Amino acid sequence: MPMRLTPTTSIDRLVDGYGRAINYVRLSITDRCDLRCIYCMAEDMTFLPRSEVLSIEEFVILGKAFCELGVTKLRITGGEPLIRGGVVELMRQLKQTPGLKELCLTTNGTHLATHAQALKDVGVDRINISLDTLNAGRFKQLTRFGDINLVLSGIQAAKQAGFKRIKLNCVALKHYNADEAGELVNFAMTEGLDISFIEEMPLGRVDGHGRAAEFISSAELRDQISERFDLQPIHETSGGPARYWLAKGYSSRLGFISPHSENFCGSCNRVRVTATGKLILCLGQENSADLRSVIRENLKPEVALRNAILRAIAHKPEKHDFTLADEPQILRFMNTTGG
Repeated sequence: MPMRLTPTTSIDRLVDGYGRAINYVRLSITDRCDLRCIYCMAEDMTFLPRSEVLSIEEFVILGKAFCELGVTKLRITGGEPLIRGGVVELMRQLKQTPGLKELCLTTNGTHLATHAQALKDVGVDRINISLDTLNAGRFKQLTRFGDINLVLSGIQAAKQAGFKRIKLNCVALKHYNADEAGELVNFAMTEGLDISFIEEMPLGRVDGHGRAAEFISSAELRDQISERFDLQPIHETSGGPARYWLAKGYSSRLGFISPHSENFCGSCNRVRVTATGKLILCLGQENSADLRSVIRENLKPEVALRNAILRAIAHKPEKHDFTLADEPQILRFMNTTGG
């Protein structure tokens, strides 16, 4: 086992107890969403009272605190972040944070047509868009009531706004959409988009959805996609957990995020903050710290917040413990954790 380090408040960069530098933070700005994807949440959801969710000003304070500690990449997530009031103003203020090199957004795309140009104008660097199928009927089944045309319009709006390296995220489910992997890759390559396939993670209990039965590994998907495309691995990275491949004749990247079959914990460089200000140190563990109380209980929270983050990072787990059991290892839903 690696020697464990003990960060102290004198350190000015985030390094966990296993020597991993943390330079990437995902900020969830709402737990609310206009879809109900079957792998993400239950159909009948109770969302947080608004008083428990951080304000735009509090998210700016958090973003600044993390960047002062060496974080260079912020990704805004949800729930669905584009239904949060003030999201464009939040992006504008975060983009001005000293030390920040990349400001990104993950969205389901349903409101992207409305906001794409404004997001580009305030400096958002990259956008990831969730798209699990190209079939309108399947899309409605997977999201429970979504309209795929809104997402497709959002993709085109992002392209027209001038975003580069737009990426599609697809959660791969054996009996729902795995047979579409080749079509999804073809769509991405033709449209000049990157695409990543994600092995489903056991977060939250969803009735009627068997995770073990739906699991398909990244290797199986690659074999399936290789029947249509000549794939070659590359060593490029977007700063996240995806391992990338290129399809011969195309410049778009094909990524695989494989928490089960190709564990990436040893190089983990990220943490998450929920909409309520809870710092989640590992997606697959319960270790966390309450940053909301630090902000709200201090008139000038900067120093206290910095120290709280440093103390928390010392307890970041070595790895997650995801298994293929149908019973979830973590009871919080993905919309609560932050996508």
